[in-house]
This record gives sequence, C-alpha cells and structure tokens, in this order.
Amino acid sequence: MTNKPSVRPGRPGATIIGSSVSRPSGPMFGKPMNKARPGALPVPANRDVHAFTTPQVMDKWAADAAGVRALSRNDNVITMFDIIGEDFWTGGGITAKKVASQLRAIGDRPVECQINSPGGDVFEGIAIYNVLREHPQAVTIKIMGMAASAASIIAMAGDTIEIGAASFLMIHNTWVVAAGNRHDMRETADWLEPFDTALVEVYAARTGQEKTKIAKWMDDETFMSGSMAIERGFADALLPADTMTVDENAKAEDRKVNELRALELTLVSAGRSRTEARASINKIKGTPGAAVEDGTPGAADDYSGLAGLLASFQAK
Repeated sequence: MTNKPSVRPGRPGATIIGSSVSRPSGPMFGKPMNKARPGALPVPANRDVHAFTTPQVMDKWAADAAGVRALSRNDNVITMFDIIGEDFWTGGGITAKKVASQLRAIGDRPVECQINSPGGDVFEGIAIYNVLREHPQAVTIKIMGMAASAASIIAMAGDTIEIGAASFLMIHNTWVVAAGNRHDMRETADWLEPFDTALVEVYAARTGQEKTKIAKWMDDETFMSGSMAIERGFADALLPADTMTVDENAKAEDRKVNELRALELTLVSAGRSRTEARASINKIKGTPGAAVEDGTPGAADDYSGLAGLLASFQAK
C-alpha cells in the first residue's frame, strides 16, 4: 500500500503490521495484560470476491460450540454469535456496518466483544477487525465456544483476549472457490497470497511468534484449545467457566441453520455458483417459492434430510 493512513501514537500503521509486541515469557492464567493492537489489514477493492470457512470447520463448530453463550451482558457488549458476513439463510450475520453502528451507540467507552463463530467471509472479517481496532477505548475480546477463520482475525483487534478453557481458536489460509485453467488458478493464487501474508503479519504482531511458524499453522488449518492459544500468544487469559452457558434452543437453531450453510459451501466447492447452490437447496427443502437472491427462508422451514445429503456429498 502506498497511501498511509493517519496513525494514533502507539499503534502501528497499516504498512507496519509486523512490528514486535512484548509478551510474557510463558502462559498466563491470571489477570490479562493489554497488548498493542496490530496494524490495519488490506481489504480487496473488489468486494464481489468472497472467501469462506470450509464445510469441515462449519461441522466442527456445530458439534463442539453451537449454542455457547455468555451468562450476562452489559450495554457496552457486542455479541458475535453468528457467521461473519451477511447470512442468506437467516438474514443475520456479523458485518462491519453493524459493528460500526454498535460502536457508535456505545460511544467513547471500553467495549467487550463476545465471540462464538465458525467464521465466514474473511474479507468481511478483515473489515470488522479494522473497525474495532480504531475504537478509542479498550477492546476486550471474549472467545466462548469458537473463534475460527475470519472470527480469529476479528479477535486480534482486542487489547485483551480471553478464551474459555474448552473453547477453540482456529487459523488457516484464505479459502476461496475458483474455476478456470491453470493460468486462472495461478492468477487466483497470486491474488490471494498478499492477504495470507498480511494475516501472518497480524498474528505474528499479536503473538510474538515467528512468521514462518504462523504460516505453517495456517497451512495446517490449526485449531488451538484455550490453554494452547494462551501459550502461543493468541490469547491472554482463561475465561471463568461460570461466565458461559449452553443455550439448548440456540444450539438446536445453530445446528439446523448450519446444515444449510455447510451444504451450500459443499455445492460451491463442487463447482456450483452460490445462486445455483441456494436454488438447489431451496428445491430440496420444498420451498420453490423462496427467492434465490433476496429471500430469507424462515426458521421454521423443514430441514430434515439435509444432514444426510450433506454427508453423502462430503463422502464423494
């Protein structure tokens, strides 16, 4: 990037995202210590391009983290108990626009972000990260359940990051679906590489870990437990278990909708466009009247049989 944005004292600028960050010599389980926020991340000029969470990560979130919620919530809390980016299937989703609106409502006060998300659109996650890191007061991130993929990027905007002992943080490379010949594939890989490099820089700045090590963890799509995330510098302290609960109704709803999301991603991976994948799923669900692009299928739709269908696709 050639144009440098104005930078507050003490925070690295957008082009200095690899600056070193001091951290304790070992894991810390007591009072969290604030760390300098890493720099801003680049957002692609063409926002028609979307990067996704893989269907396998969606499945793990449904199995291990669906329904995990905080027991209490104050008026300075932003909850991120959803996928990152707009969600076609529910009309929800976490977006930079919504987060910016919530921050304006909270005003010039410390903010707490509670995260339980399988990720989603990494570029929307980057935009949310950039919005949060510009907040003038302290930002505390609390990972309860999972912060995977794009959600793990958002977590790095925190001055303090706390994570549940049974929660997970997952990092991986930017994942997109593309079609074309070898020249197209090479062009796509070249286009993605700077974003992966920028993510490595942010994770390294936050953790103090070597960039080569971070890149290897991303290559391997690495899940970290709460204690491992603290040991590696991705978090600062464990969340007390009595601050979280499992909402059984939310868990059932999370899992039901997640089957649709995972099936859509599986169909897209097989070469369908998102529009085609959604149209096919709507037909399977028996809702031929649902609009493909602008409709929001209701929560009461019958999703029976979709889990088996998804399993059959993934087995191929």
